[in-house]
Amino acid sequence: MESITSVKGFKDILPAEAEKWQYIESVARDIFRNFGIREIRIPLLEKTDLFKRGIGESTDIVEKEMYTFIDRGHEQLSLRPEATASVIRAYLEHTMYMSESVSKLFTIGPMFRRERPQKGRFRQFHQINVEVIGAGEPFVDAELILMLMHFLQSLDLRDLKLEINSLGCPVCRPVFRQKIVSYLTGKEGQLCQDCVRRLQSNPLRIYDCKVEGCRKVIASAPVMLDDVCPDCRDHFEKVLAFLGIFEAPFQINPHMVRGLDYYTRTAFEVTTESLGAQNAVAGGGRYDGLVRLLGGPDLPGIGFAVGLERLAALVPLKEAEVTSRPQIFIAVLGEVARVWSFTLCNYFRMLGIRAETGSSDKSLKSQMKQSDRLGSLYTLILGDKEIQEKSAELRDMESGIQETVSLDNFDSLAELIMNKTEER
Repeated sequence: MESITSVKGFKDILPAEAEKWQYIESVARDIFRNFGIREIRIPLLEKTDLFKRGIGESTDIVEKEMYTFIDRGHEQLSLRPEATASVIRAYLEHTMYMSESVSKLFTIGPMFRRERPQKGRFRQFHQINVEVIGAGEPFVDAELILMLMHFLQSLDLRDLKLEINSLGCPVCRPVFRQKIVSYLTGKEGQLCQDCVRRLQSNPLRIYDCKVEGCRKVIASAPVMLDDVCPDCRDHFEKVLAFLGIFEAPFQINPHMVRGLDYYTRTAFEVTTESLGAQNAVAGGGRYDGLVRLLGGPDLPGIGFAVGLERLAALVPLKEAEVTSRPQIFIAVLGEVARVWSFTLCNYFRMLGIRAETGSSDKSLKSQMKQSDRLGSLYTLILGDKEIQEKSAELRDMESGIQETVSLDNFDSLAELIMNKTEER
């Protein structure tokens, strides 16, 4: 019988990689907590209209990439292709704006888009999303960008480039839109079919096209920064000034746009040369009209998303391994020792010590190899003879040095192991 494999574009996260993800998420949670950002957990499935209205019907995501179906109740539903619209929906549905003037939220989980699978891009992919709703001041933009860069640098990532731009607002964008249309009219033959269609529906998206011919055409096109209104220009300059207080390096990229319709004013992206063609690690921006568009009050918002798959490809494995390797491995020799090992191992675990044990039907040499493969810091060699003498050998797996330890008191032995591993 033919074996069943995973769906194309959907990837298993095996234990070694999952441990790395847990490490990344733990760093994110610690840093977000320091910045007053709280976790929200949102459903995988939403009404399709949420994304049509929030993301924009003319975007590639809504037109081509969403997993959409009619359920048994004859309702059109979609697997979420991004998190911001869902977070705003939850924020409005539970009237969070009534109890707090500014909501600072994050969520971690899978998103779904039926894109062409390629290196660094999957149909089920995972993101860390941060959203700040209710604050429109420029310092909020800078604060969020600084937190993002601090998070990435805390993962020991280097070779990062922060690009930033202003996408204007409903006041100045229509003027710019007309400029783009005028510039591209007559050049349709040099554009891909998608961009010819975008020219009528959403010309700003042409700046984000990856087709080489379109990129050449757009290279000499007008840029939004030349046409932003005085309010947008003032906002952008203040964002850059706040970033300058921390001497955060950035590059203004006047051709950068975001792939979703709801972005306004500040837009930013973090890239690295270490990932090849799919070089974006994180991106985000301000979406001041989205809350109103989804039926809520006229409140500003800003957020970003970090791709976990791409981030995991960059984080050094050694850093993540430290969080999961056993502090103590118990090598077992004999049936009496088997019972003692069971008791000790689970007692240690309940005290917060990461412990593993071997099997009495394996040789000591085989169990020592197992301990070494797991990356154990110490191995306790426990045999029937040692139990009779109320002592055992504790081996430092890095140095190979052994010492005799007492088995008279489990708490004392646990304290000894904790002290030794803390010193490491």
